Amino acid sequence: MPAKLGARPERWRTALGSIVAAITPLVVLTSSGLSPAPAPAPVRLSPVPVAMTTTPQPTPAKKPSPSVKKPSFKKPLTRALDRYLDDVPGEVAVSVHEPSSGLSFSYNRGLRTATASIVKVNIVMALLLRAQGQRRGLTSWERRAAAQAVKVSDNAAASALWSAIGGASGLAAANKRFGLRDTRPGPGGAWGATTTSAADQVRLLTALTSPKSPLSAGNRRHVLGLMDDVAPEQAWGVSAAGGQDAEVALKNGWLPRERHGGRWTVNSIGRVRDGGRTYLIAVISHRHGSMDAGVKAVEQASRLVTKALSEAVSR
Repeated sequence: MPAKLGARPERWRTALGSIVAAITPLVVLTSSGLSPAPAPAPVRLSPVPVAMTTTPQPTPAKKPSPSVKKPSFKKPLTRALDRYLDDVPGEVAVSVHEPSSGLSFSYNRGLRTATASIVKVNIVMALLLRAQGQRRGLTSWERRAAAQAVKVSDNAAASALWSAIGGASGLAAANKRFGLRDTRPGPGGAWGATTTSAADQVRLLTALTSPKSPLSAGNRRHVLGLMDDVAPEQAWGVSAAGGQDAEVALKNGWLPRERHGGRWTVNSIGRVRDGGRTYLIAVISHRHGSMDAGVKAVEQASRLVTKALSEAVSR
């Protein structure tokens, strides 16, 4: 039994020695105690070259060259009309529009004259607008009356059509749709005493030629066809604005007025196509000593305005 007890401490000593022998190489004894293994030297990285970029300086914007403003034709034209009409008894107003360029001109805007027979175009347009609203064409009688009123300026035909459209109220309702502003229908059956401005007559011509018109294309062509076929002796007036080969659709009106001491009201409206240009022209006038004097004034005013517009468009 004692021998067995003594053997146990020997085995522990042997085992302990083995453990110490295994640990000893891992520990370095120094005078200050245990010292950790030296840290690895830092790795130096070569810097990666960075491409240097510069922000481009903005190119200064070029200043727009000042636009050269075309001289207006209106002041010289006004002076030319003044010079001519200073020696003409009576008063004249002119309005003209060239649709393709948009150029327009008006002279003596405040003048209002009786329409005389130019209102016959207005009456026929009102008749066609009324028929359109009823979804019908003109009757054979209405067609004949319209042709007589415009082509040969027949007063009886105009009076019958005046009644057919409802007289003054019917004309006023149609003119509201045509965009007229200054036209006042004559009282009762006095359609020739309707008053208007030159600018309003150009508005009426615009309603007769523009696709934006309340009148259908067919009805517009119908009226222009009548105006293109007026009696030769009635083809004076704005026709003077065009050359020999010009296409002219017009209507004239002339009337001596008692309220002016028998002096003449002379008016002309129409579309003139000449030299690739289209002119919508209205010239109204009153207080002329004779019809011939009025016709001469209307024609010269027509020549002056279309010549000035033609030059202005060509610049």
